[in-house]
Amino acid sequence: MNKFGVMLGHSYVSKLKSKSFIITSIIMLIGVLILGNMNRIIDLFSGGDSKEKIVVLDQTDSVFQSFQKQLQVTNKDIELIKESKSEAELQKAVNAGDYDGLITISMDQSNLPEATYKAPTLTNTELSSQLSQALQAVKSDMAASQLDLTADKLALLNSPIVFKEVSLENNAKSSEELAQARGLVYILLFVIYFSVIFYASSVGMEVATEKASRVMEILISSASPTQQMFAKIIGAALLGITQMAVLLLVAYFTIKQNLSELKGGFFEVFGFSDIKVSTIIYAIVFFLLGYLLYATLAAFLGSLVSRIEDAQQMMLPMTFLIMIGFFIAMSGLNNPSAGFVTVTSYIPFFTPMLMFLRVGMLDLPMWVGLSGVAVLIVSIIIMASIGARIYRGGVLMYGKSNSLKNIKKALQLSKNK
Repeated sequence: MNKFGVMLGHSYVSKLKSKSFIITSIIMLIGVLILGNMNRIIDLFSGGDSKEKIVVLDQTDSVFQSFQKQLQVTNKDIELIKESKSEAELQKAVNAGDYDGLITISMDQSNLPEATYKAPTLTNTELSSQLSQALQAVKSDMAASQLDLTADKLALLNSPIVFKEVSLENNAKSSEELAQARGLVYILLFVIYFSVIFYASSVGMEVATEKASRVMEILISSASPTQQMFAKIIGAALLGITQMAVLLLVAYFTIKQNLSELKGGFFEVFGFSDIKVSTIIYAIVFFLLGYLLYATLAAFLGSLVSRIEDAQQMMLPMTFLIMIGFFIAMSGLNNPSAGFVTVTSYIPFFTPMLMFLRVGMLDLPMWVGLSGVAVLIVSIIIMASIGARIYRGGVLMYGKSNSLKNIKKALQLSKNK
C-alpha cells in the first residue's frame, strides 16, 4: 500500500508540474477570464463613438423622417445621414470609409417603400437586419394608412398569438425552466465530454510512453502492474479535479465581480442565474465515474502498444464511443424524454453524458439518477478487473502491436506471470 501511495503521489505531482498541464491550465484560465469580462472587453475596443453611420438616399422625399424616428426607437447606435448627392458619389464615399453603408429608398408599384442596402462587405448581418426591421415598420404604418386602419387596429393585426404551454405532470418544468436547463446542461455536457476524453487519453499515452522509453521494465520490477495502473488512473483523476477546481473558483469570482453586468441575456438564458446544487453534484459525479470508466479502458489499451505513434490508433475505438455518446446527448437536448435517450442512458459508455442529460433537464425520481450511478460503478468494477489482467500482460508485450487481437495474448501472459 505504501508503494501505491508513492506511485500515486509521483503520478500526480509529475503531471502537475509538467509544462503541458501548466500551459493548458493558463490557456483555460485566460479563456474563463475573457468570457467573464466579455462586456468590459467589448466596451474597451468599441471606443467612445461606436455609432454606425449610414447614408440615406431618399428618392421618395417622404420616408426618411419616419425611418429615422423608427430606428431611434429600436437602436440608437445607428446614425442615419440624409444626402441628396448621386448614388455613384455616395458609393465612392462609402468605399472611402466616410460611411458604413448606403441605403437607397424608393417606392414600389403599390406606392410603398422599398430599399437597397450597399456596403463594402455584407458581413454585419445584424446591422442590415435592424435597418430592414425599421423600414418594415415604416412600410406597415404606410400600408395601414392606405387601408384606413387605425393605430389600434394595426397593433391588433400585428400582435402575436397567445400560445401557452402547460405540462400535465406534477412538478414538471415549465418551458422557460426547460430552456434554462437546456443551456446549462449543454455547457456541462461539453465540459464532461472534453474532460473525459482529455484525461482518459492522457493515461493511455503515459503508459505507451513508459513502454516506449523502457521505463516500464524498471517500474514493474518495483511494483505490480495493477498498482501502477490504478496509481496512474487515480493520479490523473486528482489532476483533473485540481484543474477543474481552479477553473471553477476563477469563474465564480469573475462572475461575482461582474454580476451586475451579467444579469439577463446570456447569463440568464443559459441557466447560470439559478443553478441547482443537485445539477452541479450530478455533473461532478458523472464526470468522475465517466472518467474512471474510460481511463481504465485507456490504460489497458495503452499497455498493448510499444510505440507512442500506435497509441492514438489503439485508442481510436474509445474516442469513437465518447463521440457517439456526446452526439446522442446533443440530439436529445430538444427531447430528453425520448425513448432512444432513455434506453442508451443505461449503456455504460454512454451513461455519463446521457443520464446527466436526463437528470439535468427532467424532474426524475432520485432512483433514476442513482441507477445510472450504479450502472457506472458496476461497469467500472468489471472493467477494472478485466483491465488489470490485460494491463498485467500488456506491459510485458513489446514489438509492433497495434491490434485489438493482442488482448488475447495479453490475457495469456497475465496468467503465466
